[in-house]
Amino acid sequence: MRPRVAVITFPGSLDDRDALRAVALMGGEPVSVWHTAHDLAGADAVILPGGFSYGDYLRTGAIARFAPVMAPVRAFAGSGGPVLGICNGFQILCEAGMLPGALIRNQGLSFICRWVNVRVEGTQEILQVPIKHGEGQFVASEEQLARIESEGRVAFRYCSPDGTLDEAFNPNGASHGIAGLWNESRSVLGLMPHPEHAVDADLGPTGGHHVFQWLLTAARERVPV
Repeated sequence: MRPRVAVITFPGSLDDRDALRAVALMGGEPVSVWHTAHDLAGADAVILPGGFSYGDYLRTGAIARFAPVMAPVRAFAGSGGPVLGICNGFQILCEAGMLPGALIRNQGLSFICRWVNVRVEGTQEILQVPIKHGEGQFVASEEQLARIESEGRVAFRYCSPDGTLDEAFNPNGASHGIAGLWNESRSVLGLMPHPEHAVDADLGPTGGHHVFQWLLTAARERVPV
């Protein structure tokens, strides 16, 4: 059976359709869920997509955290259900307290749209994926960063094509070069790069496969046999 993956659409979301297509391309059953919904339509996994939810008023993700759909998303994650937050989705997860830290203006104070390399922590695999954000600089307190590092919760770091970690390859000034982050139970993943734009070999690099394979594998474990 194909796992059902709910892609949440907020006012201002713009990568929700790309996420739905990526889920289908990778073997899942995509389900579109509106931000006012009070359930996840029987989903086995959830994606909070990229975009500018509620126009990014106040702060990125600050209003979306109060959307009705976030109550079932929190409950789903609390039960161990896999949740993926991409770009604006990562910002929402941080604002909702589901991941530590925050995403602020890029260090260079300009919007960035280009391909980057990220290193998968733990396996040292290098993925080529695109970024497109103005508020992608991950920050956290020294105490939070120390805990994140000691618990091995960094999922991805910006790097060179050969995996070298250096500020020269950090596009937004993120603390410790963090491009993606796990929650404590590894059921919630937030990242600034866009894996949904890197799954079709006809269109370019397929570094996004790694992320969607994790999501769908975790989702399949929840599908009744």
